[in-house]
Amino acid sequence: MPHHPTQHIDPRILADISEDTALRAAAVLIAVSRPTSSEASRVVLTLRSEKLSSHAGQVSLPGGSCDEQDCDAVATALREAEEEIGLAREAVEVIGQMSEIALPSGFRITPVVGLINSGIALTPCPREVAAIFHPPLDLLLDPDAYSRSTAYYRGADRTILEMPYEGYRIWGATAAILYSLAKQIRA
Repeated sequence: MPHHPTQHIDPRILADISEDTALRAAAVLIAVSRPTSSEASRVVLTLRSEKLSSHAGQVSLPGGSCDEQDCDAVATALREAEEEIGLAREAVEVIGQMSEIALPSGFRITPVVGLINSGIALTPCPREVAAIFHPPLDLLLDPDAYSRSTAYYRGADRTILEMPYEGYRIWGATAAILYSLAKQIRA
């Protein structure tokens, strides 16, 4: 079974996911801009449309469910980023992927890390994405920048990570993925 990289934060995160539970495969892209002489690296995040049936209005990394046409998690992450924010697959230099993360919502997410040129033009798909924003990589890679709160989900209080950034609330799976990356890099 896939693990949750932040189990030390809330070991109950998988309490309601049994070994027999079929988790839906998904992938997200952590698109990091290459630094320039005038700008530090940033990460592409989106604000999901309020019209979506799941996770409406939440901050997320570009990505989604794996389709039959996708040969692996990298293909899924690149396809979804192209669909959601107009990021051409050829514009991403994939440098690796993180371990799968199992979520109580029934998804098994593989984060894929890729480099993009700074200032690349992105266009949100209005059906899926309300806004695109670019927090600094240094901020997202600082484990101390994340706060913890408690939310009641599926019969239990669960500790979740979150970080405010310019009016956006980065939390839940997105914060857990970025926090995990920060901890791995710091180690």
